[in-house]
Amino acid sequence: QVQLVESGGGSVQAGGSLRLSCAASGSIFSGNRMGWFRQAPGKQRELVATITSGGITNYADSVKGRFAISRNNAENTVYLQMSSLKPEDTAVYFCCAYGSKANYWGQGTQVTVRS
Repeated sequence: QVQLVESGGGSVQAGGSLRLSCAASGSIFSGNRMGWFRQAPGKQRELVATITSGGITNYADSVKGRFAISRNNAENTVYLQMSSLKPEDTAVYFCCAYGSKANYWGQGTQVTVRS
């Protein structure tokens, strides 16, 4: 059984930073591409960043230069370092593990950026 548990969300002033973590358990992680998505109220879920098993990263244009995704395969954990946060970054952030037949999702963690 695959389980993804996010942590690190919270409320921060604009310009501040937060670091999200996603701990993975089960028969998934080191060989899988991992990603962070977010969903703001009334909006569709959108891709924030992905990282391959080899460490190749990809970012949404809206977060390039401000967010950094990384992973620690030994600890089955993927991170999202968020800096220079803006009110429009406010959303529930979800961790995703890309599987061969299905994708796996965490329960989400709330990030609120105050102006």
